[in-house]
Amino acid sequence: MPKKVQFKKSKVIKKAAKKSLKSVKVKSKPKTKIPPQVAKYLEKTGVSHEILEHRTVYTAMDAAMTLKKKLDEIAKSLLVMADKDYYLIVLPSDKNIDLEKLKKVLIKETKRDIKVVKIPSEKVMEEFIKIKQGKVSAFGKVYNVPVIMEKSFDKVKKAVFPSGSFNHSVEMLVKDFVKLENAMLGTFGVPKKIKLQSAKNAKGKKKPKNKN
Repeated sequence: MPKKVQFKKSKVIKKAAKKSLKSVKVKSKPKTKIPPQVAKYLEKTGVSHEILEHRTVYTAMDAAMTLKKKLDEIAKSLLVMADKDYYLIVLPSDKNIDLEKLKKVLIKETKRDIKVVKIPSEKVMEEFIKIKQGKVSAFGKVYNVPVIMEKSFDKVKKAVFPSGSFNHSVEMLVKDFVKLENAMLGTFGVPKKIKLQSAKNAKGKKKPKNKN
């Protein structure tokens, strides 16, 4: 008799456990949104723009393919250090930064004798603006950093700018961006050599390190 009672109890427990499992709803992880400070900045300025939501991308090539845009319509941003000062560089994704040319532009624009222009380490970046290099938006005023934009970029009417999120970007007129950021213009970009990869080689590709 005791065995029978024990069997009934275990059966009840199993049913309760099964019912409990059915009632549990697994929530999917929410997508990353545009950083609050960038959203507030754009809202406060009232500049005309559009937030584009897309799949997670880590490279400009990926962003261009996902958004069906040309590479010269996708902006990329990079923090550089000129001696002890910081600048946010914005240029089209079909170009790379020539640091020597950038140095000449900075000397001309700032009227200062700059010795060294370099890309700071991630550790220095995190200490300065509390953000990793790959997640820097194009909006320098958010970080109190002057913006320098590649002059050839103003040939594009509208462009997609990094927001600081891997799955949200900001589309706006290039002239509005220049005015908004009071950006300095200069020629320091050089054509980027693009290597095409087959779909087979692209599978299982790890998140790339940031390149200029």
